Amino acid sequence: MSKHILLVHDLAGYGKVSLSAMMPVLSHMGHHLYTLPTALVSNTLDYGKFYIQETTEYMRQSLKVWAELGFSFDVVSTGMILSAEQAALVSDFCEQSAKKGALVFVDPIMGDEGKLYNGVTPATINSMREMLSVAHLCYPNYTEACYLTDKPYRPEGVSAEEARQLVEELRQIGPKSVLITSIPIDGQPSVIGYNHLTDTWFTHVYTEIPVHFPGTGDIFSAILIGHILNGTPLEASTRRAMDGVYTLIDHNKDNEDKNRGIPVEQFLSLL
Repeated sequence: MSKHILLVHDLAGYGKVSLSAMMPVLSHMGHHLYTLPTALVSNTLDYGKFYIQETTEYMRQSLKVWAELGFSFDVVSTGMILSAEQAALVSDFCEQSAKKGALVFVDPIMGDEGKLYNGVTPATINSMREMLSVAHLCYPNYTEACYLTDKPYRPEGVSAEEARQLVEELRQIGPKSVLITSIPIDGQPSVIGYNHLTDTWFTHVYTEIPVHFPGTGDIFSAILIGHILNGTPLEASTRRAMDGVYTLIDHNKDNEDKNRGIPVEQFLSLL
């Protein structure tokens, strides 16, 4: 059954990231989409030069108009948040939506490989903690999980017990269910998760393809949300999202310009 999904993510003028990566996947899976761009970004950050225009006032006015039109959402999915003001606006809206029965999914996009993305500040980290506090499910990568919990990032990874402890510390912030993606556990790239609906833990190991594309986290997010909304439990939805991303990377690993991301529309039949 199709759901009404609000995507609160940034929009790139060039490159398959954020909204450009998520919309094709979720439309293909049969859902109704609304978008609320948190920023307009000239191109993917991987090109090294970019311009970012924050859109907080546009967001505020759009939410006001939508309230007047009586729009409501089954799901709110959030990604890059650019300021404390934006975080307050979005977390408040998520809280109100949750009270009306909406599910809130938070991808606290801040960094990767032990480093914060350009323009992400300590204030951004606090803003993301605010977003996590209203989430039904959050899914930071290992880098983001470390910044959110003030834990050191260890490139070699963690033990199974330490990974579980990191999930527990994220849960203290307030999200009900938690995934940590791209985390090396006992030397193997993994995703660890806790499902509050069943009070169960799981770890999925995966094989890494040694190429980098921007936007793979957004594709993971879209597949994950799509399967959860179709009634698939969190553990199985996570595996399907991981397998979907692996398939897309594998089909595109020889692309010349990887900075633009994966041309996801061409591969929707594989998901």
